[in-house]
Order: sequence, then structure tokens, then C-alpha cells
Amino acid sequence: MQLQKVQGKIHEIRNQKVMLDFDLAKLYEVETKALNQAVKRNSERFPEDFMFQLTPEEFEMNRSQFVTGSQKHRGNLPFAFTEQGLAMLSGILKSEKAIAVNIAIMRTFVFLRQHALTHKDLTEKLNEMEKQYNKQFKDVYEAINYLIDKDKQAEKQGKRKQIGYKTK
Repeated sequence: MQLQKVQGKIHEIRNQKVMLDFDLAKLYEVETKALNQAVKRNSERFPEDFMFQLTPEEFEMNRSQFVTGSQKHRGNLPFAFTEQGLAMLSGILKSEKAIAVNIAIMRTFVFLRQHALTHKDLTEKLNEMEKQYNKQFKDVYEAINYLIDKDKQAEKQGKRKQIGYKTK
């Protein structure tokens, strides 16, 4: 399964990376109703930090990001599964397809975590360089501004009406 296909179905809701029930059902090639029934039969495996139902406000706020045509008129709000909830799903969905999908999902979450760490390192390095070079560039900018101001001052002096001795 393609990394991009899974990655495009990961959303950030409540400051957590989650996947929604209808996206998971599509990946697992089952109906959303069947997926949610399997989860309800094993509800003790899904505490609130593993899975939660979106509020109407969250659903409306994110609707343009994740709602497909079939989800626009959905009767109930979708469930969001955190990484731990997705791992727990692998224990209740036993088909070959479910196993392959769960492996792809776990690899995608690992990739995203590594990617975030890489960007964090780059950001820190850029900040260090900015601090180091800002001092040097500050001196350059001051010198340039002094020269510009000096030229402006000379121009102002030239336009001023002269007083005192006039030389021929």
C-alpha cells in the first residue's frame, strides 16, 4: 500500500494525528458500519485516548478536508482513531487485507514521526545560524544605512540656501 495514500488520510484533530472511521473502512475494504460494529463489540479495547467521536464543531471545521460525497449526509459523527487505537484495531480485524493495511498505517506513522524530528533538527540549525550571522549582518546593515544617510545629508546640504561669503 502506498505511503501517500495512507498519509493523506491522517488528520490532526485535538492536537493528535488520527484517522477517521470512514477512511479506515475504505482502506480495509469494509463498510464503515461493519468497522464500527467490530469496535463496539470490543469497546473495552478503545479508551478515549485511543478513539473518540468528533464533535459537531470539529466535524464542520474539518469537513472540507476529509468528507467525501458519501459522508456529507452521514447520520452520526465519525470516530477518530489515534495511533494506539489503530494498533488496537489490528487485534480485532484479522483478515489478510486488515493486516496489510495496519502494517502500512504503522509504517506511515513511523515515517511521519521521523520526518517531524528531521525538520525539528533543521529548524534548530537554521535558528543557530540566524543568531550567529545576524550579528555580522547587523554591522553590514548599519554601514549601508550610514552611507545612505550620508548621501542624503550631502544632498540636503547642496539644496540649502547658502549664507555667508559668496565666492566667484
